[in-house]
Amino acid sequence: MAELPQGQALLDGIQKLRKELDAVILAHYYQDGDIQDLADFVGDSLQLSQQAAKTKAKVIVFCGVHFMAETAKILSPGKTVLLPDHAAGCSLADSITAGQLREWKAGHPGAVVVSYVNTTAAVKAETDICCTSSNAADVVRSIPADREILFCPDQFLGAHVQRVTGRSNMHIWAGECHVHAGISPSDVRAQVAAHPDAEILVHPECGCTTSVLDLVSAGDLPAERTRVLSTGGMVEAAARTTSSEVLVATELGILHQLRALNGGGTRFIPMNDRAACRYMKMITPAKLLHTLRTGEGGVDVDPAIAERARRAVEAMIAIGEPGRGGE
Repeated sequence: MAELPQGQALLDGIQKLRKELDAVILAHYYQDGDIQDLADFVGDSLQLSQQAAKTKAKVIVFCGVHFMAETAKILSPGKTVLLPDHAAGCSLADSITAGQLREWKAGHPGAVVVSYVNTTAAVKAETDICCTSSNAADVVRSIPADREILFCPDQFLGAHVQRVTGRSNMHIWAGECHVHAGISPSDVRAQVAAHPDAEILVHPECGCTTSVLDLVSAGDLPAERTRVLSTGGMVEAAARTTSSEVLVATELGILHQLRALNGGGTRFIPMNDRAACRYMKMITPAKLLHTLRTGEGGVDVDPAIAERARRAVEAMIAIGEPGRGGE
């Protein structure tokens, strides 16, 4: 990588090049705060891809992980999509391959495949309908009760959906996001003990979700202050809350947005202060500038795969727009 400017000169260079290239910069909630502050739009992966498709920008620079840039390309096939670091992967997306999904489908003929949007384009292409964490239950409810469902790849989200829908003929793939899975019941017990009056926000991908809901059922956690929410749902809750403290169980990057939207009246505390995704932290302002300078980092999806994957995403949108409360 050629020598790059630092400090304000680096930021000025990004602003100059984004205008020259007619580029829109997208940043996921889990990116570092300095990347979020540089972005035109900050959000979850599907929301960002939909937003990019609506803009007139010719170039989409996606500050996120690889499957997210693929989704942007699927929804904007005529635009250039750039990912500043192609090493930015995802443990959850990597937990199932298209070949594994085909083999699973072969063992359950006639089953409906529901895949979380946090999957590769190849997996989406083998999917009947995608979902986000906010609409997964609605997607499952839309499927006739007598049809088997194969839900992948996140086992914790799948278990949560099965719990709230009561769906008995639903098979769940044993995949996970290593960051969310690492937020444990012991983290919850320790933080709730330290902050007994705090509001509690938990992402359904977390390994602690079931135990949190069990504690609510037992009366050990207040139901009125405990919610299982998508990333977008957490952002909306942060903007409205008047609580003095909020415990947040998800990747640490989102705290930057929660604090900014709240205006400083609430203290947002991570349920686990080690819950940082190394893949999400790979993109830096220097890498962003390099990508804008060189055009390197292009993401392409085979048109046949993209067309099949697009149908799975559009089938989900037809049920109801995920909107801001996406993944």
